[in-house]
Amino acid sequence: MFNQTISQFSKVLTNLSHCLDKAAEFAAHKKFKSEILLSARLVPDQFALVRQVQIACDNAKFAAARLTGKEAPSHPDTEQTIDELKARIQSVVGYLATFTPDDFAGSAERRVGLVYWGGKTLSGEEYVEQYLVPNFYFHAVTAYAIMRHNGVDLGKMDFLGSLPLAG
Repeated sequence: MFNQTISQFSKVLTNLSHCLDKAAEFAAHKKFKSEILLSARLVPDQFALVRQVQIACDNAKFAAARLTGKEAPSHPDTEQTIDELKARIQSVVGYLATFTPDDFAGSAERRVGLVYWGGKTLSGEEYVEQYLVPNFYFHAVTAYAIMRHNGVDLGKMDFLGSLPLAG
Protein backbone atom coordinates (compact mmCIF):
# COMPACT_ATOMS: atom_id res chain seq x y z
CA MET A 1 0.00 0.00 0.00
CA PHE A 2 2.92 2.36 0.67
CA ASN A 3 4.11 2.30 -2.96
CA GLN A 4 0.58 2.70 -4.32
CA THR A 5 -0.03 5.75 -2.14
CA ILE A 6 2.88 7.56 -0.51
CA SER A 7 5.44 7.08 -3.27
CA GLN A 8 3.07 7.88 -6.11
CA PHE A 9 1.26 10.76 -4.46
CA SER A 10 4.49 12.44 -3.36
CA LYS A 11 5.87 12.25 -6.88
CA VAL A 12 2.71 13.51 -8.59
CA LEU A 13 2.23 16.36 -6.11
CA THR A 14 5.86 17.41 -6.58
CA ASN A 15 5.33 17.36 -10.34
CA LEU A 16 2.13 19.36 -9.93
CA SER A 17 4.12 21.97 -8.00
CA HIS A 18 6.52 22.15 -10.95
CA CYS A 19 3.54 22.67 -13.27
CA LEU A 20 2.38 25.55 -11.06
CA ASP A 21 5.86 27.09 -11.42
CA LYS A 22 5.42 26.96 -15.17
CA ALA A 23 1.96 28.51 -14.81
CA ALA A 24 3.44 31.42 -12.85
CA GLU A 25 6.17 31.86 -15.49
CA PHE A 26 3.54 31.79 -18.25
CA ALA A 27 1.46 34.46 -16.52
CA ALA A 28 4.52 36.66 -15.99
CA HIS A 29 5.55 36.27 -19.63
CA LYS A 30 2.04 37.12 -20.84
CA LYS A 31 1.80 39.95 -18.29
CA PHE A 32 -1.28 38.89 -16.34
CA LYS A 33 -1.77 38.01 -12.68
CA SER A 34 -1.16 34.32 -12.15
CA GLU A 35 -4.08 34.18 -9.71
CA ILE A 36 -6.38 34.41 -12.74
CA LEU A 37 -5.36 30.84 -13.58
CA LEU A 38 -6.46 29.63 -10.14
CA SER A 39 -10.09 30.35 -10.99
CA ALA A 40 -9.86 28.69 -14.41
CA ARG A 41 -11.85 25.53 -15.06
CA LEU A 42 -12.44 23.23 -17.99
CA VAL A 43 -16.24 23.47 -17.87
CA PRO A 44 -18.60 25.61 -15.79
CA ASP A 45 -19.78 22.80 -13.51
CA GLN A 46 -16.31 21.52 -12.62
CA PHE A 47 -14.05 22.79 -9.83
CA ALA A 48 -11.49 25.48 -10.61
CA LEU A 49 -7.73 24.86 -10.62
CA VAL A 50 -7.27 25.93 -7.00
CA ARG A 51 -9.87 23.40 -5.79
CA GLN A 52 -8.46 20.61 -7.98
CA VAL A 53 -5.05 21.05 -6.32
CA GLN A 54 -6.59 21.25 -2.85
CA ILE A 55 -8.53 18.02 -3.43
CA ALA A 56 -5.48 16.19 -4.80
CA CYS A 57 -3.58 17.22 -1.65
CA ASP A 58 -6.49 16.17 0.57
CA ASN A 59 -6.74 12.79 -1.14
CA ALA A 60 -3.07 12.14 -0.46
CA LYS A 61 -2.95 13.23 3.18
CA PHE A 62 -6.29 11.75 4.23
CA ALA A 63 -5.50 8.44 2.54
CA ALA A 64 -2.26 8.12 4.48
CA ALA A 65 -4.09 8.98 7.69
CA ARG A 66 -7.05 6.66 7.07
CA LEU A 67 -4.87 3.72 6.11
CA THR A 68 -2.47 4.05 9.05
CA GLY A 69 -4.59 5.51 11.83
CA LYS A 70 -2.51 8.71 12.04
CA GLU A 71 -3.86 12.24 12.11
CA ALA A 72 -3.67 14.35 8.95
CA PRO A 73 -2.61 18.00 9.02
CA SER A 74 -5.32 20.63 8.66
CA HIS A 75 -5.50 22.89 5.62
CA PRO A 76 -8.41 25.38 5.63
CA ASP A 77 -8.71 25.74 1.80
CA THR A 78 -7.81 29.43 1.82
CA GLU A 79 -5.11 29.45 -0.86
CA GLN A 80 -5.39 32.42 -3.21
CA THR A 81 -1.99 32.43 -4.92
CA ILE A 82 0.23 29.95 -6.68
CA ASP A 83 2.79 30.32 -3.90
CA GLU A 84 0.15 29.41 -1.32
CA LEU A 85 -0.88 26.36 -3.34
CA LYS A 86 2.76 25.33 -3.64
CA ALA A 87 3.16 25.71 0.14
CA ARG A 88 0.18 23.42 0.65
CA ILE A 89 1.67 20.84 -1.68
CA GLN A 90 5.00 21.10 0.15
CA SER A 91 3.23 20.65 3.49
CA VAL A 92 1.44 17.52 2.27
CA VAL A 93 4.58 16.05 0.66
CA GLY A 94 6.41 16.72 3.94
CA TYR A 95 3.66 14.92 5.86
CA LEU A 96 3.79 11.97 3.46
CA ALA A 97 7.56 11.77 4.01
CA THR A 98 6.92 10.86 7.66
CA PHE A 99 5.45 7.49 6.66
CA THR A 100 7.29 4.21 6.22
CA PRO A 101 6.12 0.95 4.67
CA ASP A 102 5.78 -0.46 8.20
CA ASP A 103 3.11 2.15 8.97
CA PHE A 104 0.88 0.39 6.45
CA ALA A 105 0.94 -3.01 8.16
CA GLY A 106 -2.64 -4.31 8.17
CA SER A 107 -3.92 -1.41 6.07
CA ALA A 108 -5.31 -3.69 3.36
CA GLU A 109 -7.83 -5.08 5.84
CA ARG A 110 -8.58 -1.81 7.68
CA ARG A 111 -12.14 -0.63 7.00
CA VAL A 112 -12.40 2.84 5.46
CA GLY A 113 -15.59 4.84 5.29
CA LEU A 114 -16.29 8.33 4.05
CA VAL A 115 -19.15 10.43 5.36
CA TYR A 116 -20.84 10.59 1.96
CA TRP A 117 -20.83 6.78 1.65
CA GLY A 118 -23.82 6.60 3.98
CA GLY A 119 -22.22 4.40 6.65
CA LYS A 120 -20.78 1.91 4.16
CA THR A 121 -17.10 1.00 4.04
CA LEU A 122 -14.42 -0.53 1.85
CA SER A 123 -11.42 -2.55 2.88
CA GLY A 124 -8.19 -0.57 2.72
CA GLU A 125 -7.23 -2.45 -0.41
CA GLU A 126 -10.59 -1.73 -2.08
CA TYR A 127 -10.40 1.90 -0.96
CA VAL A 128 -6.98 2.34 -2.57
CA GLU A 129 -7.73 0.46 -5.79
CA GLN A 130 -11.37 1.37 -6.41
CA TYR A 131 -11.62 4.92 -5.06
CA LEU A 132 -8.46 6.61 -3.85
CA VAL A 133 -6.01 6.17 -6.72
CA PRO A 134 -8.54 6.96 -9.47
CA ASN A 135 -9.89 9.97 -7.54
CA PHE A 136 -6.41 11.34 -6.78
CA TYR A 137 -5.38 11.08 -10.42
CA PHE A 138 -8.68 12.56 -11.61
CA HIS A 139 -7.98 15.78 -9.69
CA ALA A 140 -4.25 15.89 -10.47
CA VAL A 141 -4.85 15.37 -14.20
CA THR A 142 -7.68 17.90 -14.21
CA ALA A 143 -5.38 20.50 -12.60
CA TYR A 144 -2.78 19.76 -15.29
CA ALA A 145 -5.43 19.96 -18.02
CA ILE A 146 -6.73 23.31 -16.78
CA MET A 147 -3.24 24.79 -16.95
CA ARG A 148 -2.55 23.24 -20.35
CA HIS A 149 -5.93 24.36 -21.70
CA ASN A 150 -5.11 27.92 -20.66
CA GLY A 151 -1.85 27.97 -22.60
CA VAL A 152 0.73 26.93 -20.01
CA ASP A 153 3.53 25.14 -21.88
CA LEU A 154 3.22 21.70 -20.28
CA GLY A 155 3.89 18.30 -21.73
CA LYS A 156 3.39 14.75 -20.57
CA MET A 157 6.81 14.64 -18.90
CA ASP A 158 5.86 17.63 -16.73
CA PHE A 159 3.08 15.46 -15.32
CA LEU A 160 5.08 12.21 -15.18
CA GLY A 161 8.35 13.72 -13.95
CA SER A 162 11.63 11.89 -13.99
CA LEU A 163 11.70 8.14 -14.48
CA PRO A 164 14.16 5.73 -12.86
CA LEU A 165 15.39 4.46 -16.23
CA ALA A 166 18.20 1.94 -16.16
CA GLY A 167 21.08 1.32 -18.42
